[in-house]
Amino acid sequence: MKKKTIEIDYTPRPLQQELHAMLDQNRFNVLVMHRRFGKTVCAINHLLKRAIEETQPNPRLAYIAPTYRQAKNVAWDYLKQFSEKIPGTKYHETELRCDLPNGARISLLGSENPSSLRGIYLDMAVMDEVADMPENIFPEVIRPALSDRKGSCAFIGTPQGHNYFHELWEAAASTDGWARKMYKASETNLLDPDELEAAAATMTEDQYNQEFECSWVANVPGSVYGKELQEADDQNRITAVAHLRDYKVETFWDLGMHDYTAIWFIQQVHRGVVHVIDFYQNQGEGLPHYIRELDQKGYVYGNHYGPHDLEVRELGTGKSRREAAYNLGLNFRVVPRLPLEDGIHAARMLIPRCHFDRDNCREGLEALRHYHRKYNERTRSFRDQPVHDWSSHAADAFRTAAIGLENMATRFTKPPQQMAVMDYNPFSHKGAA
Repeated sequence: MKKKTIEIDYTPRPLQQELHAMLDQNRFNVLVMHRRFGKTVCAINHLLKRAIEETQPNPRLAYIAPTYRQAKNVAWDYLKQFSEKIPGTKYHETELRCDLPNGARISLLGSENPSSLRGIYLDMAVMDEVADMPENIFPEVIRPALSDRKGSCAFIGTPQGHNYFHELWEAAASTDGWARKMYKASETNLLDPDELEAAAATMTEDQYNQEFECSWVANVPGSVYGKELQEADDQNRITAVAHLRDYKVETFWDLGMHDYTAIWFIQQVHRGVVHVIDFYQNQGEGLPHYIRELDQKGYVYGNHYGPHDLEVRELGTGKSRREAAYNLGLNFRVVPRLPLEDGIHAARMLIPRCHFDRDNCREGLEALRHYHRKYNERTRSFRDQPVHDWSSHAADAFRTAAIGLENMATRFTKPPQQMAVMDYNPFSHKGAA
C-alpha cells in the first residue's frame, strides 16, 4: 500500500533546517537562541514531523512553556495553523491538545504546576524558555515521562544568567547523547541590522547582550549586585585566590531552620583588601553538619558572624539558635540589625574591596548575580523588595559579611559568650559528631 504524502505549509530557513537535523540526530538538545529567531515555529513543526513519523503506537508529544497561558498565547495558533492540512485532525481547545489520525497527540502544557504533569508518558518534549521554569520540572517530571519510550527532549530559550538552563548548557558539552548550539543575532543575519541597532538604542547593554547576543554573563534584569560583580570580573578580582595560612578565616552566615544555610569564608589580608576564599551552602541539615564541614576545610578560624535572628528563641526548646550553636562549640557574634537597603548598600560597598576565588565561590557568586528585584509592569519600575528565591540565602549571608566587617572593630550587639574552658576545641565536641 502506497504511503500518502502529507505536506505542511512550512518552509524552514537554512538555520531551521540545521536545527531539525540536530533534533533528529540527538536525543537531548540544548538550544540557545536570540529573540525573533523563529524557535516556536521550528519547535511546533518538529513536533508535528515527529508525531507523523513515530512508529510506536499512540505517540505523545508536548510543547511546554513556563505557564499554561504562555503556551496558549505563543504556540496554540501555530499548532492549529501547521496541522490543518492533515486530514482527520481534531482540536481540543480547552485542553490545548491536537489529536492526529494516527493516534498521535500533541499537548501544550505549562510548567507552573509540575505535579499536574506527573503520570504522563512522552515520546518527545520541547521545553521553551527553560530559564523561567522550576528547576525540578525536568529531572523530577519530564525525564521520567521520557523513560518508557526512550523519548527525546529539546531545551530552548534565551539566557538569564547562570541558572539551571546554563547548567544544562554546560552539561551538554560533555554528556553522551546530548548536543548544544548557540545562535547569536550578530551571527545568524536573520534580523535586519537597522532593527538590531534600533533595539540596542532602547535597551540597556546587558539587556541587549542577553536577548540578542545570548550572553550568559549579562546581568539579570533588576540584579542587585550585577554592576559591582561585573566590575569585579572586568578587574580580574574573580580569579584564583589562595588561602593565606598566616591569616585567620572569618565566617559569615545565613542560617535556615528547614531552609538553606549559607556561609562565606573571608580573610582580611591587609587594610581595605578582602579575600573571599570559599562558600558553602546546604539544605535541611542541622548545625552539627555545618560544624563538621568547617572542621573538614582545615582553616584556622577567627570569629563566626550570624544575623540578628540568631537571638530568636524557638517555641519547642526555649533556646535561641545562638545558644544551640554555643552548646555545640560554635560561638557566634551577632551583627547589628540594619534596614534591608542599608545592608544592601553595605554589600555594594564591600564588593569593590573583594577578591573572590572563582572555583570555591562559584555557587555563591551565581547567587549574588541572580539576586534581583522584580519588574512591575504597571508602575514600570523595579520593586523595592528583592525576590526571595534560591539566591536569597547566599545574598543574606553576604550582607551579614558586609555589616560584620564594617562593625568588626566596634562593639557588636552581643559580644561572644564566655567559654567555660578556654582551650576548648569545638570540633572535637561530642555534640558535633
